[in-house]
Amino acid sequence: MSEKVYIYDTTLRDGSQAEGVNFSIEDKLRIIKKLDEFGIDYIECGWPGSNPKDTLLFEKLKNIKLNYSKIVAFGATRRPGKKPEEDPQLENLIKAQPQIITIFGKSWDLHVLEALRTTLEENLDMVAGSIAYLKRYVPEVIFDAEHFFDGYKRNPEYAIKVIQYALEGGADWIVLCDTNGGCLPHEVYEITKKVVESFPEAKIGIHAHNDADTAVANSIMAVLAGARQVHGTINGIGERTGNANLCSIIPNLQLKLGFKVVPEENLKKLTELSHFVAEISNMPVPRNMPYVGGSAFAHKAGVHASAVMKRSETYEHIDPSLVGNRRKITVSDLSGKSNIVYKLREMGIEVDEKSPEVLKLVEKIKELEKEGYHFEAAEASFELLCKRHFGLVRNYFDLDAYRVLIAKRSTDELPVSEATVRLSVGGVKEHTASLGNGPVSALDMALRKALEEFYPNLKEVQLIDYKVRIVNESEGTSAKVRVLIESTDGKRKWGTVGVSENIIEASWIALTDSIVYKLMKDEEEME
Repeated sequence: MSEKVYIYDTTLRDGSQAEGVNFSIEDKLRIIKKLDEFGIDYIECGWPGSNPKDTLLFEKLKNIKLNYSKIVAFGATRRPGKKPEEDPQLENLIKAQPQIITIFGKSWDLHVLEALRTTLEENLDMVAGSIAYLKRYVPEVIFDAEHFFDGYKRNPEYAIKVIQYALEGGADWIVLCDTNGGCLPHEVYEITKKVVESFPEAKIGIHAHNDADTAVANSIMAVLAGARQVHGTINGIGERTGNANLCSIIPNLQLKLGFKVVPEENLKKLTELSHFVAEISNMPVPRNMPYVGGSAFAHKAGVHASAVMKRSETYEHIDPSLVGNRRKITVSDLSGKSNIVYKLREMGIEVDEKSPEVLKLVEKIKELEKEGYHFEAAEASFELLCKRHFGLVRNYFDLDAYRVLIAKRSTDELPVSEATVRLSVGGVKEHTASLGNGPVSALDMALRKALEEFYPNLKEVQLIDYKVRIVNESEGTSAKVRVLIESTDGKRKWGTVGVSENIIEASWIALTDSIVYKLMKDEEEME
């Protein structure tokens, strides 16, 4: 279609209302820079005057020049009974000196009468008067018609009249809001189309919340009905169940429908942008999130892997690289030779699919999965398993023994954990002991204490996650446990796994894999 659709990001305002999200000023500035680099048209940075943080942010933004994006301040129409110039909230918007101002106003008569406690006529004057007043100070004013779809369904004449008054006030964009997030795609399409037909000269946008899990679909249907501005947040974060997810909307509009949304080369930064915002907001990207999730292009079944290696479109709706993601072939008891061969080639191990060694490796993996191993979440352990199978991992140390003691006296608030490790490196014996917060912590510290003299780079390693799962629940206290450990050295993250009836032994297996993986990868980088 090659028409332009403008993207309006409200991660810093609507997104910050998500439970558990609390952006600092520095966080917001970093996100603004990233959104600008990506090519977002409008960045709604907050509501100046509503809190000290947003007010200070806009002060800082006065000295920052962006290359692409326009800075937007958000606020509301004047209060009932006040003139626009008497409303301190509108004055704060002007003092912030943004390039653009967005204000919301009521378009649902229920809200006018019950929430604002004013007349329908007064609300129309609030909308038109506020916009006209702000237009004296900024070149562009966007009007968010709050609760528009609910308002239209209850009283279409009044909802339309609100838009009419907003346009008479000088609004540059009319954005139809599904504020409660309960509308369905066919309703959004039909109502948006009626608005577009009623105001053919107006520029229409869509602002959808995700309470019915249809925000992305609603946004796309609004565009198909004629809307040309789409509001949303990165990763769909927002109050309650979130906002429309721009990480799905942008590629859907650009790759599927042919609209101009962001520069083509920038679309490849989408996954990076998603994970950047996830880190800052402390809201991890769900692995199954379309386009940008870690599993968005993951293939587990052997039949799927075999087909996708021959023709990617057999099980992939787009080339993952178009959005900066990558194909992932996972390994499990559902895997076939194709999965294993693909993973081996990723590791730089070229093998014949019909090789007896490959068949042996497939059987070994399936046997280990039967015992409770889980390699999908432990790719480092899987890489070690494969490379050990082909004799490609050297012996970094030899364990003699380890011991873990847990003691609690009546005077102790918590038990004390102590671990000792005896091992040798190249014939040199080490015997170390260490205390820890728990038995696994003590064991980890004792192991590293023994090895760091020989391998100083292990000081970089940190354990960042530790999970325990029961494998065969019916066995009660005799059940096997699976321990998953995630580690980092500041440059990369990796997962390892161990399985045993003994939780300490399972932890030891995962710990030693983590250490060996770090040593192996560092050695490979030096070659």
